[in-house]
Amino acid sequence: MPAKYEVFQDKAGQFRFRLKTEKGEIIAVSEAYKQHAGCVNGI
Repeated sequence: MPAKYEVFQDKAGQFRFRLKTEKGEIIAVSEAYKQHAGCVNGI
């Protein structure tokens, strides 16, 4: 399975996405977005 993006909500309630490798290692985390749609558009 290739690397994948995962959208999540941080402790402050804002949305971020992270890029995870096949082994589940996090290799990148985005800036914070106020809305889920904005986060998805950031990918």
